[in-house]
Amino acid sequence: MEVVPLPSVEDVAVLAADTVEALVRTRPAAVLGLATGSTPLPTYRELIRRHRAGTAPAYDDVRCFTLDEYVGLPAGHPESYRSTIARELTDDLGIAEDRVQGPDPSPEGLATAGERYEDALREAGGVDLQVLGIGSDGHLAFNEPGSSLGSSTRIKTLTERTRRDNARFFGGPEEVPRHVLTQGLGTILRARHLLLLATGAGKAEALAAAVEGPLTAQCPASVLQLHPHVSVLADEAAAAGLARLEHYCDVYAAKPAWQRL
Repeated sequence: MEVVPLPSVEDVAVLAADTVEALVRTRPAAVLGLATGSTPLPTYRELIRRHRAGTAPAYDDVRCFTLDEYVGLPAGHPESYRSTIARELTDDLGIAEDRVQGPDPSPEGLATAGERYEDALREAGGVDLQVLGIGSDGHLAFNEPGSSLGSSTRIKTLTERTRRDNARFFGGPEEVPRHVLTQGLGTILRARHLLLLATGAGKAEALAAAVEGPLTAQCPASVLQLHPHVSVLADEAAAAGLARLEHYCDVYAAKPAWQRL
């Protein structure tokens, strides 16, 4: 695991965007795994800015998979994650709608939705780069504390804490769906490169537990310690709780210029 402490949210966004673009330039038909929520938004805005400026690679052949989807929202609801990722990233990058896929929350197919999504990920050849955020309680995607570290895509019940955290996107906590379809922790670990973004003081405790704490289902993000290629980008506030902060800074400062994340 490579931990990269950075001064600001903007620095996190720039390095994350550099990483995405480097992959797409090398592999034009790359498969991207996309997280939603507030943390990746500065990165997505930076990617869009570069695309509009004409300096970005072409995304015509890229395929995208979202981490999760609410269950129970009407089709096309603006807060569905399929609508959100289109609005916040893929439409502006010119990625065709049929090249962006999320778990299918349709009531008639809910019982097999997880299995079908796992099949779709395998058929695409797996995710090359998975963008991730971390919850204030250490959840990863919607794998709440207590989730199996080897879990696959499935339906989950949201905790009240997570519903409160997401209420800002709705009219209030009572409007946030109680269930989601989410990639499992085992599913996430199959991506070839995991890019975890953490910003703000509210993520400091969870990030420290994930990076430096024990491997435990009580902090689902700690499962990242098992992956051979994880890059953690954290701003100053999110990195404040890391016991080995000075070490991470020294290691990144000494990194060869040719070596990417």
